[in-house]
Amino acid sequence: MAHGNVKHDYHLVEPSPWPVVGSLGAFIMMVGAVFWMNKSYAGFGVMAGVPWIFAIGLALVLYTMAGWWRDVVTESVVEGQHTPVVKLGLRYGMLLFIASEVMFFVAWFWAYFNFSLFPHDASLSGWPPQGIVTLDPWHFPLLNTVILLTSGTTVTWAHHAIQTGDKKGAVQGLVLTVILGISFTCIQAYEYAHAPFTFGLNGAALAPFTDPAHATLVAGQGNLGAIYGSTFFMATGFHGFHVIVGTVFLTVCLARAILGHFTPTRHFGFEAAAWYWHFVDVIWLFLFTSIYVFGQGLTTGG
Repeated sequence: MAHGNVKHDYHLVEPSPWPVVGSLGAFIMMVGAVFWMNKSYAGFGVMAGVPWIFAIGLALVLYTMAGWWRDVVTESVVEGQHTPVVKLGLRYGMLLFIASEVMFFVAWFWAYFNFSLFPHDASLSGWPPQGIVTLDPWHFPLLNTVILLTSGTTVTWAHHAIQTGDKKGAVQGLVLTVILGISFTCIQAYEYAHAPFTFGLNGAALAPFTDPAHATLVAGQGNLGAIYGSTFFMATGFHGFHVIVGTVFLTVCLARAILGHFTPTRHFGFEAAAWYWHFVDVIWLFLFTSIYVFGQGLTTGG
């Protein structure tokens, strides 16, 4: 049906292998992660602790991303299939995707405030729970806040440059945005490596904790004080993952800007990336305010 004389503005895409390849890659990556993270489980035999299955799945996912992006760019730039009606559909699709992402983060904020404002255990006399040493919000978290807010200005600069036909300005703005995104990820990785608390295991740690910071967390099975680490790492970790996705998205836009794909009237691929990046910025402001500042207790300098 996608061939012949087209008498409408809609784009009927050609059959594509990418949904199947991407699903297969995601499944292999998930199974590989289970094997990799359970190196001490004898039931997996020789597969326990091996990382290469996860690597194969990740390679398939990355291959799917590259191939699918290439096909969409070809449909838009080479074939001219993205009519005004198609562009409108793409905008609605991106808006609905971001709306779903908002609700995804609502779940993590809900979990955090549910335990911080309405403790489910009498032993939790305040927030953060007793024994938790939190990160200083005015150190690395504040630096990352400045980095993300700055990246919001550079991506807006790139957007304005595209709208005015300034290819050089668009490339410069995108380069700075990608560098800032990578910087955010590196700083957060360093912060995670030096966090004075761990992911909440509700007393079921794989190895016993003996340091004072974790003594109360492993005092008994089901200790709800461990919820702090769970909510912290799930909320900020998923945000960090979204920063990585947004950085990849903008890197693809940078390559397209260098190739001259964007014009003042045709650049929705960039706009979608910019919308996503601004969404990531706003979510971080909520995270910084509610988790780092509101949840601040006895802090360390790191």
